[in-house]
Amino acid sequence: MLKKYAEVIINSESVALDRKFTYKVPEEMMDSITIGSKAMVPFGQGNKKIVAFVIGFTETIDFNPKLAKNIVSISSEPLFGEKELEVALFIKEKYLCRYIEALKLFTPPGTIKGSSNKVKKVISVNSSFNNSEDYEKYKDEIELIKKHNGQFTKTELNKNLNISIYKINKMIQKEILAVHDTVVTRYNDEEFKCYKKVELTVNQKRAVSQILYSNNKLFLIKGVTGSGKTEIYMNLVEDALREDKSTLFLVPEISLTPQMIERFKGRFGRNVAVFHSKLSEGERFDEWQRVKNGNVKLAIGARSAIFLPFQDLKYIIIDEEHEDTYKSEQSPKYNTRDVAEFKSRQYGCKVIYGTATPSIKTFYRSLKNEIKLIELNERVDGSAMPPISIVDMRQELKEGNRSIFSRKLYDAIKDRLERKQQSIIFLNRRGYSTFVSCRNCGYVFTCDSCDISMTYHKNGYLVCHYCGKTKEAPRICPKCGSRYVKFFGAGTEQIEQSIRKTFPSAKVLRMDVDTTRTKNSHEKIYNAFKNGEADILVGTQMISKGLDFPNVSLVGIVAADVTINLPDYTASEKGFQIITQVAGRAGRGKEKGEVILQTYEPEHSSIQFASSYDYEGFFKEEIKVRNLMGYPPFSDILEISIIGENDNIVQNASRDICKGIKEILKEYDKLEILGPSACGVRKIKDMYRWQIIIKGTTNDKINNDIKNYVYDIIKQEYNGVKVSLDVNPSNLL
Repeated sequence: MLKKYAEVIINSESVALDRKFTYKVPEEMMDSITIGSKAMVPFGQGNKKIVAFVIGFTETIDFNPKLAKNIVSISSEPLFGEKELEVALFIKEKYLCRYIEALKLFTPPGTIKGSSNKVKKVISVNSSFNNSEDYEKYKDEIELIKKHNGQFTKTELNKNLNISIYKINKMIQKEILAVHDTVVTRYNDEEFKCYKKVELTVNQKRAVSQILYSNNKLFLIKGVTGSGKTEIYMNLVEDALREDKSTLFLVPEISLTPQMIERFKGRFGRNVAVFHSKLSEGERFDEWQRVKNGNVKLAIGARSAIFLPFQDLKYIIIDEEHEDTYKSEQSPKYNTRDVAEFKSRQYGCKVIYGTATPSIKTFYRSLKNEIKLIELNERVDGSAMPPISIVDMRQELKEGNRSIFSRKLYDAIKDRLERKQQSIIFLNRRGYSTFVSCRNCGYVFTCDSCDISMTYHKNGYLVCHYCGKTKEAPRICPKCGSRYVKFFGAGTEQIEQSIRKTFPSAKVLRMDVDTTRTKNSHEKIYNAFKNGEADILVGTQMISKGLDFPNVSLVGIVAADVTINLPDYTASEKGFQIITQVAGRAGRGKEKGEVILQTYEPEHSSIQFASSYDYEGFFKEEIKVRNLMGYPPFSDILEISIIGENDNIVQNASRDICKGIKEILKEYDKLEILGPSACGVRKIKDMYRWQIIIKGTTNDKINNDIKNYVYDIIKQEYNGVKVSLDVNPSNLL
């Protein structure tokens, strides 16, 4: 096709500009412009130069050709190709986002702002230099620089080799030394000790064989914790490398990347790309380029790594597939599993899901033969799963124990310290106290900007875990003036302090959001505990899965009720999964493991099934409830969130939107509309939040009709109100 006109997407978040614009391609650009080119185009009446992305070409236009504006310039290399564009368009349609939001997923980090390779000016001895007189004068410096040719800048030569800046400048002036640019690599090329290949068990060999030789493209490895799923993954990577093809390995938590990097680089060498949000923009840019240039065949990363520009994928491995973190909470609100399966159809690659506790939807699909199920029901060393003891904290209270720890857990921690074994203490709440209340009048200290109680931290401040706002902890109740202000509930910070106080000789580490804010913090905590520098690791859900510490023989679950009591239809599922996963951290080495689970609801089905590792029993119960209530996997859910500064206006907008949606959907009798109602957390960051839930058998057309209607009514009648649409959200709070 003659590239006479280019169809572009403008770099703007405006709904009004969420469409294709057509520009004339200057003759001198016709050979170089392509899908994915970043262009500078004149836009609007003032012809302001803005960034745009080329997504197609046409030979004709439906307006006066004389009015067509010329593209000003284009990037030297396309940022994405036709296959990436196909995925972007799939995401736009399925997840109801804007063009630009989908396209940005496929652009190297920071590219729009002008990020590029980092360059520094280094010094080397000029190869043509042959002046003997100057050589004798600077002989020592020249020979020293030769040993480090092209490695150091002026400043680095001065600092590392103790050569004065004056002499360096003189040698440059005399052309003894040459100055040239070199690209600085900002990715992790750390080397690790060899992670030896092991002989696979019969079950592992069977699993690998099924994946290698089956015609299926989708697989679910349902393997108990410690069943050797990682070794299966490594055998698949080896298979891809033999064919000079690539593998993408995804983990749900950044906390898991240090262990996986250590293992995979220990097996396959340091030429492994790593991609997650804790890397700097420059580091992510460099990793992106390494993948695009074909310099690496294996990448390990969190959710966003699914968009790395591999062109020869053989396997996409999604470890701990049940985790909510594979669903984006920011627009585009994509599900990584759906994107992986779309790419599987594009590239013909295989998608492998792995977990001990599959999501209800994924396991249901495996029973319907949409996904090939592979089960591993034994640990590789033949050891039994650690027994789980349930402690009823109501009984502890009746018998006078007001401690955070039950007597059984206290004795078990003490025993492990005496035997020089490690323990993991799990609580899925960070901070010191979960809320602060007045015992006189019942007033609860809440965030001024969010409809949620603030969490007390030991530094003396209350923190809102939704917006981050902080304020000094109160001593007097603002409502009644009482001094009876009490801290209630426990978080990981309080657990850590209680352990230090109760077991003063114990060395304790804590892993939660508060201790892992800085770069490489996950890795430092992981390595310290792995190397035996601490006896006890306290943490939230980031320590509940995947981590392998052979010396951990005890897991204590302080409050199992935190997750199962969330007001969400997935609460029981998440509760079962998190208990089973964290329990699996115990007994992975020579010592037998033990799990002590503290709860105020020992009779809850999630706790009962988890205590016996009975996934099938839990699934049978849960799937009945889902079917009865019409929740996924028996339906789809579309959540429409209406957000604004004025609660009354938001309510009015919600009612009008709901009325219009009912009109759109009146011919669809299998759809149920719930709401409008206030969200579980009604206000966040001074913005009021209402929601409408549509439940039933929907499709992309229905969802996009609703999206277009919602955007139109907001644009016409409710300026200042925002809407957000989420297809099959991970929670409805």
